[in-house]
Amino acid sequence: MHSAASTDFINDVYPQLSEEERIRVDLAAAYNLIEHFGMSDSIYTHISARLPGVHDRFLINPYGTRFSEVTASNLVTIDLDGNILDDPFGMGANPAGFTIHSAVHAARPDAQCALHTHTVAGVAVSSTKEGILPINQWSMQFYQAVSRHPYEGIALNLAERERLVKDLGPDNKVLILDNHGMMTLGDNVGEAFTLMFNLERTCQTQLAILSSGLTIQNVEPEICKRTSDQYKEFAELSQRNGFHAEWLAYLRLLETVAPHYRA
Repeated sequence: MHSAASTDFINDVYPQLSEEERIRVDLAAAYNLIEHFGMSDSIYTHISARLPGVHDRFLINPYGTRFSEVTASNLVTIDLDGNILDDPFGMGANPAGFTIHSAVHAARPDAQCALHTHTVAGVAVSSTKEGILPINQWSMQFYQAVSRHPYEGIALNLAERERLVKDLGPDNKVLILDNHGMMTLGDNVGEAFTLMFNLERTCQTQLAILSSGLTIQNVEPEICKRTSDQYKEFAELSQRNGFHAEWLAYLRLLETVAPHYRA
């Protein structure tokens, strides 16, 4: 059963938040969920969300905070030129994070959220020529929908932005950063997080399969494509009163384990 507090917030308060308030709550939730599920990398990696009504401003974590310390009110506001517009802790933003996320938000108007991780499984798969293999149901969600960007070192060179977005392309929502990690994009924070959660399971499962030494049961391409389409259809069916049921479930989890996220 859900606690009364979580039910009241998710059912009564959350739907009434302004668009910016909801984006802040969602972004802080994503940071805390990444930490909760063991996908963080100390104070590194980053998640960003575009502010509503403005193309050139986005929210990102204060550089130096653990993901479990991020809340709706302590996020940094930064523009595409790197100007810090709001910084409650005075900690600034990760320079590499600015390079990557400013590139994505400038080039992809559909990307309201961009989420980047350095998990062991994700970095391992990003370091292989094969990338993501369509050998399990999770991986088929990403069938023929993954871009790759070659490793150029730590992303401190702003000139890399042009090459990164060219490699990302106009449509894909998953980017393998070679030898580095993974990135997912979403029309909203919930989509970006859900894609990353499934992508991480994809990578973990792939490594487990390959390390087993057993013969892989391959799946025909048409079945892979059908499964990918089914994932898209299922996501549409999961909408409840304008909100994705899976994301609301994640928020209820945080209401139990880390309710400070929405402070």
